[in-house]
Amino acid sequence: MTLDDQLPQAILDLVGSVRELGQRAALQYRPVVDNIVRSGSGDAQHIERTLDGLLDFCGHEPVVLMYRELCRHYWQIDPAATAFYVDAYRERWDSEEQGGQA
Repeated sequence: MTLDDQLPQAILDLVGSVRELGQRAALQYRPVVDNIVRSGSGDAQHIERTLDGLLDFCGHEPVVLMYRELCRHYWQIDPAATAFYVDAYRERWDSEEQGGQA
């Protein structure tokens, strides 16, 4: 088997691993986000740490939905900080989807 034959399988394996990490992140972050929102938490450090962690996995749709939910919650507490997180999401994820178009 040549390197060219191995490359497609390696890419498929990598995609599978990324997908699995996104699924794990969604499972682990769901109770954290639920707790923050249900309790009405205003703990900015905890919210921001959670948003920072979620941002890495926003390629997985359930994580994007949690990120948006937490941003909506945080907007009531600190709109400027929330705007930073919205921009961070757009820079990291939206620009790729739009092909770099402004």
